[in-house]
Amino acid sequence: MVAQRHDALHVVYAPSMKCVVIGCGRVGSAVALQLAGEGWDVTCVDEKEEALNRLGNWRGGFIVGHGMDSDVLRDAGVAEADAAVVSTDGDNTNIVIGQVLQKRYGIECTVVRVLDPLRADFYARRGLRTVCPTQTAISVLTDSVRACDVRPLEPTGAA
Repeated sequence: MVAQRHDALHVVYAPSMKCVVIGCGRVGSAVALQLAGEGWDVTCVDEKEEALNRLGNWRGGFIVGHGMDSDVLRDAGVAEADAAVVSTDGDNTNIVIGQVLQKRYGIECTVVRVLDPLRADFYARRGLRTVCPTQTAISVLTDSVRACDVRPLEPTGAA
């Protein structure tokens, strides 16, 4: 939460930012917990009620339903959201929900997980904010190998 000091005795806190997280698996739940810990007002949406277990002692909102259902999105408060994270287990679902949140609800800060690097790049070039864990892994793994002190193998048993 951000505080604005007006004088030595009076502190006014800015209203918390609201984020809707669609998909509450390992990634979505971790993002939700981190943002909530920073003072964000977070509501999670997942098709499985058991996903709430990933959030522990959760004080934010939780809606059981599909992120492409407009009633579910309404109940989650997307009309008032400042940001959205879309991290279900399907690229197609994430892309469609991300576009709906961005275009229909006007959430400029909509961040979408896309596992396919080519599709992530394709939609990023069209204005969708994408995160591609596959491309991140490729880059980090390649950089890690390049950083190793690798020496060529010496031939063994040459006659």
